[in-house]
Amino acid sequence: MTAITSESELETITADHVIDARGAACPGPLLEAKKAMGGVPLGSVLEIWSTDPVTKTDIGAWSAKVGHEFLGYLAADGYDRVFVVRRK
Repeated sequence: MTAITSESELETITADHVIDARGAACPGPLLEAKKAMGGVPLGSVLEIWSTDPVTKTDIGAWSAKVGHEFLGYLAADGYDRVFVVRRK
């Protein structure tokens, strides 16, 4: 899993859809992302907020497996903000 977007670039992104999965344990945030992705237009950004430290790894691996673009993540106040572009 390699983020292709720098932290400063991630800070400028406004997601088209945000999932607040803070407090959900694995695999909750990933399942929420899978469910929400269908409602995100192609080429648009989905942002997942998660307190589970494994989410950023899970989302990166899932994105690569299914053909979406993992942009990376930012550490926020007690949670991670994970960014994915819908590609298919």
